[in-house]
Order: sequence, then C-alpha cells, then structure tokens
Amino acid sequence: MIKAVFFDIDGTLVSFDTHRIPESAEKAIVALRAKGIKVFIASGRHLLSINNLGDLQFDGYITLNGGYCIAGKDQVIYKHSMPAEDIASLVQYMEKQESFPCIFVHEHELYLNFHNEQSREVFRMLNFPEPPVAPLRKASEGETFQLVAFFTKEQEKAIMSVMPHSEATRWNPLFTDVIPRGSSKRVGIGKMLEHFGIALDESMAFGDGGNDISMLQHVGIGVAMGNAEDEVKRVADHVTSSVDDDGVIKALRHFGVL
Repeated sequence: MIKAVFFDIDGTLVSFDTHRIPESAEKAIVALRAKGIKVFIASGRHLLSINNLGDLQFDGYITLNGGYCIAGKDQVIYKHSMPAEDIASLVQYMEKQESFPCIFVHEHELYLNFHNEQSREVFRMLNFPEPPVAPLRKASEGETFQLVAFFTKEQEKAIMSVMPHSEATRWNPLFTDVIPRGSSKRVGIGKMLEHFGIALDESMAFGDGGNDISMLQHVGIGVAMGNAEDEVKRVADHVTSSVDDDGVIKALRHFGVL
C-alpha cells in the first residue's frame, strides 16, 4: 500500500510549455492527501525558487537535489553542504581559467555572479525568478549547498576536476546542478521516510530528468513521465504519458493509488 508519493517539479508536475500544473495533477495531489497519503516535493530548486505550485499543500520538501530536506513547512530534518575547499577551488578556477554564470545557493539566499544569454534563456524556459547578482568573492561567505552552473557537457570534465568532493547532476544541456558528493534525491527520500516512519516499499516517485534517476530506482514504484529523457525511462518501473497529457493522474490510477 502506497503511503508516500514524491514529485519532481519541472517537467513532472509543471509543464515546460505552460509553466503550470495541469488541473488533473492538482486534483490528484488534493485527492492523495484526502486519503491520508503523504505528498512530497523532490526538486533541485531551493525553497525560495519554488514559485509554480500555486496554493497546493505538501507534507514536506526535498530541495537542492536532496541536500536540504524540510518536513511540513519549516522543520529542517537534514542538510548537507558542499565542502568549502571545493568552492574555493572553483572560485580560483573561474578567476584564472574561464568564467561562466553560476548560481551559488546558500541556506537562506541565492545569487549569481553574472548573467549571459544562456542563463537568461534558462530562466525564461523554467519561469525561474532571476537571482540577484553578487561578486564572486561572496561565495566564500557561509555554507554553499548547491551550484547551478551554466557550463556545457563538454566543459564539465575540466571544471568538475577542481571540485573532487562534489558531483554534477545534469537535467538540461545548458546547465548542471552541482551538489556535494553523496547527496541525491534518493538520500533525501530516505531521510523523509525515516522521519515519517514510512517503509521504502510504501513509497512512489515521479520524475523526468537525470537527477531523478536515483530516486526512481530507490522507491517502491518509480514512474517516468512520457516527456522524460530516455535514460530515465529505462530505469523506471512504469512510463506514463507526458505532464501535459495527464501523466500523473493516469499513473496513480494505473497502480490503484487513486
């Protein structure tokens, strides 16, 4: 019996085309909670950047790809920051080798070193609120939990080599999320299930991007959206239709959850 359902946001709950949650998905979330099933967000976004879920209520938020987990609205149950030495090495690399737009995500704020057309294109595509611009040296102040780095797959090997304790989790060709090694949505789900006393085989998750693979493999039932990347579909227990074709509610009905 499913007692907890985890949802990625972009491309899973929210359409890339409309930037909205389909009405069928909204109704599904309300119906799940009415049945006593816990409903969680599992996203790469910071809580401050979740601006596209309307008035929907959730039982918790796995943010920053599992690096910052919140039960209810504000109870922090787990956090995992990036090593300071990796941030220092990256800043040195960007000052001496090549620079690129990068969002530095701290616990209560996020900022960007500079904008370019590539970063602005991503913000438009995701309907993502543009963070303020701050000097690169600000990165050394406080803990960094995640980077949203605007470099290509071809650049990735050289840049990541200076951050040996971190890893890239890419779900878009224009940028990657960089997180502390060992952090993932899978880890976040484990922390959330432990907090609520729910067994792993009583959980279900929906996703579409490369950063969703670990959680889809981990839960009792992993569902890939019809618009998901092929590598995501290959690891899922079930492939539903796209976010714009009522994929969420169709999968929940397929498994008898609703």
